[in-house]
Amino acid sequence: MTTYIMLANWTDQGARNVTASPGRLDSAKQAIKEMGGEFKAFFMTMGRYDMVIVCEAPDDAVQARLCLQLGMLGNVRTETLKAFPEAAYREIIRSVG
Repeated sequence: MTTYIMLANWTDQGARNVTASPGRLDSAKQAIKEMGGEFKAFFMTMGRYDMVIVCEAPDDAVQARLCLQLGMLGNVRTETLKAFPEAAYREIIRSVG
């Protein structure tokens, strides 16, 4: 599984309906589960982003599909980072020469 860090902000629509946010989170968790992935951690944050999600997906296409589905609902905008675990980081650095 590949790990992704999703940085999310509420849109105006999402902020107006913020009390429905927990239900939307549950729906997002279910959606990625149905695609073979999983939310590993969720944080509401203060600062530039409203939420940070750590999730795993089988591949980039599944993660992209999740982000598109969430975006289509109009409640959040996401920025997604592909994350490399420490072992992969060390191998990548070792391969640089």
